Amino acid sequence: MIAVRAPARERWSWILYDFANTIFSMNVVSLFFVVWLVKDLGASNTIAMIGSVIASVLVAVSIPVFGAISDARQRRKPWVVWFTLAAVAATAMIGILSQTIVPLSGESVIGGLPPGSAAASISGSALAVIIIAFIVANYAYQGALPFYNAMMPELAPASEWGRLSGMGTAIGYVGSITGVLIGTAFYTGSIPLLGAVPEALMSDIRAIVPFTEHGGRVSTFVPTAILFLLFSLPLFFFCRDHRPAVEKRAIEWKRAFQDVIATFRESRKYPGATRFIVTSFLYQDAMGTIIGVMALYAVEAMGFSEGSEAILFVVLTVPAVIGSYFWGMLADRIGPKRTLVTVITSWIVLLTAMILAPTQTSFWIVGVGIGLVYGGVAATERPLMLTLIPERDAGRFFGLMVLSARAAAIAGPMVWAVTVDGLMPSMGKGFAYRAGVVTVGLGMVLALWVMRRVPDRRAYSDQAYQAAGDE
Repeated sequence: MIAVRAPARERWSWILYDFANTIFSMNVVSLFFVVWLVKDLGASNTIAMIGSVIASVLVAVSIPVFGAISDARQRRKPWVVWFTLAAVAATAMIGILSQTIVPLSGESVIGGLPPGSAAASISGSALAVIIIAFIVANYAYQGALPFYNAMMPELAPASEWGRLSGMGTAIGYVGSITGVLIGTAFYTGSIPLLGAVPEALMSDIRAIVPFTEHGGRVSTFVPTAILFLLFSLPLFFFCRDHRPAVEKRAIEWKRAFQDVIATFRESRKYPGATRFIVTSFLYQDAMGTIIGVMALYAVEAMGFSEGSEAILFVVLTVPAVIGSYFWGMLADRIGPKRTLVTVITSWIVLLTAMILAPTQTSFWIVGVGIGLVYGGVAATERPLMLTLIPERDAGRFFGLMVLSARAAAIAGPMVWAVTVDGLMPSMGKGFAYRAGVVTVGLGMVLALWVMRRVPDRRAYSDQAYQAAGDE
């Protein structure tokens, strides 16, 4: 079936959801939650990691099954809506629990204990409840993404997928910047690069937004939940499933599990689909690791001052906004595969430069380059996958890509940690951290090698896998 361009209101509502969910991912996953647990509450890094690992495992186990159900009914939007509402509720709950069942502690907390001093007075049950809330929020955020991605074929023809995906990714990075700026304002009372918010104005805002009056990292969670919900509402109200299945049947859970296994087997019918999922694992493993440790690398290997992570993320995200839209347009012009190959090659060059960077100035230059190419993956992988599979199976295959990304989210940091911790005692911080980047670069090189035999085409057709040789 030939896709037509959906109304602008619907397309922009879909794009705006990227803005909404990256506010969550930046504020909760990347910046504030783990640091609050470890630095402010004095929890161990292992405890902080457990929540992310469990969420990733739950996503890997369940989302491909839900994707199969979604494909059977050709409904994507309800999954996005309910997962988003669950993520919003759980994020707000973190903000409430952080100020009711554990002592107030941390940097910039008004009337709280010094950072780390509350560890002895925190019960295991209280910490467990907070970790569970984080698991639910992280799982639900990740769970919405494959269904959100699977909505794209109904919004624009194949010739415009790259542009639409690139615009969504670019707007998403604007969401990241917005999340950092607003979150830090509630955290410290000032905005990175702009300065302090007038005290009277900040007091009025804290009086309006609940559970923010104490400042500190604990005051970032409820505003994040509100922003996530607010900017998701256009998708809730204006987007729709264009071709849902007419017949409503009961969910056959056993059949859904069987469909996941069948998806792995059937992927061989579509040349390049399995190979691309493997490629996705490799580059997601590398990207997720390097972004997760970028601030730590800057402090430990390059000598940046502590507390500069918010400014670092803002500065590096700005070029990502520009780069995402550029890569999306390039994908429409030369094809998503060639564009993604260019992106991965650029990553390899930049990671090599990162290892060799001798000064903080050169590190900033490399960081800006990473920002420019970072959005290229998200802008091109969605349209590339859609050129390899039938649209009717999009939910299942995007579910498999989520499974791949979650496996990468576990494997990459583990390889990094083993490398750095193993080499640091004998070789020192500088060498150990640079060796960690070498492992990331090798992952990108392997991704480029696996990518060679992924078919290069603009759109999927029923004759595509018949004309191309099976892998």
